[in-house]
Amino acid sequence: MLLDKDRIFTNLYGLHSPSLEAAKKRGAWHLTREMLAMGPDWICDQIKASGLRGRGGAGFPTGLKWTFMPKEVRERPHYLVVNGDESEPGTCKDREIMRHDPHLFIEGCMVASRAMRAHKCYVYLRGEYIAERHAMELAIKEAYEAKLIGQDNDNGWDFDIYVHHGAGAYICGEETALLESLEGKKGQPRMKPPFPANAGLYGCPTTVNNVESIAVAPTILRRGAEWFAGFGRPNNSGTKLFCISGHVNKPCNVEEEMSITFRDLIDTHCGGIRGGWDNLKAVIPGGSSVPMVPAEQIMDAYMDFDTLRDLKSGLGTAAVIVMDKDTDLIKAIARLAYFYKHESCGQCTPCREGTGWMWRVMERMVKGEAEHDEIDTLLDVTKQVEGHTICALGDAAAWPIQGLIRHFRPEIEARINEYRLPRAMVQGAVIAAE
Repeated sequence: MLLDKDRIFTNLYGLHSPSLEAAKKRGAWHLTREMLAMGPDWICDQIKASGLRGRGGAGFPTGLKWTFMPKEVRERPHYLVVNGDESEPGTCKDREIMRHDPHLFIEGCMVASRAMRAHKCYVYLRGEYIAERHAMELAIKEAYEAKLIGQDNDNGWDFDIYVHHGAGAYICGEETALLESLEGKKGQPRMKPPFPANAGLYGCPTTVNNVESIAVAPTILRRGAEWFAGFGRPNNSGTKLFCISGHVNKPCNVEEEMSITFRDLIDTHCGGIRGGWDNLKAVIPGGSSVPMVPAEQIMDAYMDFDTLRDLKSGLGTAAVIVMDKDTDLIKAIARLAYFYKHESCGQCTPCREGTGWMWRVMERMVKGEAEHDEIDTLLDVTKQVEGHTICALGDAAAWPIQGLIRHFRPEIEARINEYRLPRAMVQGAVIAAE
C-alpha cells in the first residue's frame, strides 16, 4: 500500500489551492534549474532507470521513447506534445492533474522538453474540459510572470507552452490524429512510418506523451529513480492513478502503488464491491477499450501491465469499471460498440464498416434476436478488424466484444434461447426452432 509520504499528486482532490505559491509549498518547481542543468542524457537515463511506462494506455517505456528523438537539433525544431484528450470511457485521471496540480504538470513539461531538446510544448485538451483549460491557462500565466518558463527564464532553458482545446473527438486521442488536429486539419490518424519522432508536428521531430507520464517526471528526478522503481513488481514499477467506477460502494480516483491486488485496491479505497465480493461478475480493468475479466480471475490479480496482459486484457489507463451480477453484460458491451462505431474516423474500411456492423449485431444480441452461429461470425469479424487498421481504434472496438464472447458466451446463447423459445410454441406444441 502506498503511504501518504510517497504520493506524487498531493492535491489530487483539489483540497488545496492550485496556485503557484501553494504548488511550491507542495514541492513543485524545487531544484528545477539543477535538474535541467544535468542535461538530456541524464534525465533520460533517470527516467529509464525508474521503470516508468507510459500512463496513457500502451505502457511503452517513457525514457526509451524520449531517446528516439534526434540527438542534435538541426533546421527542424523539436516539439513536445502532451495528450490531454482524455476521451476513453471510464477514464478520469488526467483532468484531476490539470485542474488541481497544473504547476507540477507544467514543470514536467519543461523537464521532458529539456530531455528531448525541445523549446516548445503543446498541451492538447479534450473539448469537454473547460475547467481544466482555465486552470492550465492561469497556471501558465503565473509561471510566465514568475519567470519560471518563457525566454530567458530563471531555470536556464528557453521554454514556451501552449494550450490547444480540441473539439471532443475520441479519435484525436491517437497521437498522429492529435497532431493532425493540432495543425488545423481533420483529426485522422497518419500512416506510420514515419513516426512522430522523425516527422511529427509540422513535419518536425515530435514526441507525444500522456499527461500523467509527464507530470510524474520532476518528482522522479527529485527523489531518485531508485525510489520510484521500488514500488510494484519488476517491469511494472512506480505509482499509478486508478479511476474506479461502477458497482463499488465508493467510486474514486486514487494514487496507488503499481501491482497492488484488485482486492486490496477495492477494499481499501472503494469500501468493497456493492453487495459483497460474491456479487462481483466482471471487471474492465483499463478503460473501455480493453477486454473484460471475469470475477474469479481478477479478484486477486495484480493491477499491472504484465499480469493483466497475461489475463488477455490490459491495464490501459487504469480506469477500473466494476460490474456486479445485476449487470446486463451484453447490453453494456453493445453500448461500448455504439461508442466506437460513432467515433470511428472512417479512414480505414475494416473500422468504418466493421464497427457499425458489430454494433448492429450486438444490438440484436441484447434482445436475443440472433442465431447461435452468429456468435462465431461476430468473433470472426472482430479479428478481421483487429490489427488491420492504421490506428488502434479498430482494436479498441474489437476487444470488448472478444472479451464478452471469451468469458460469457453461455450468457449470449441463453439470451438467444430465451428469445426463440416462445416463438417455437404453436398452439401448445413445440416445433423445431432450426
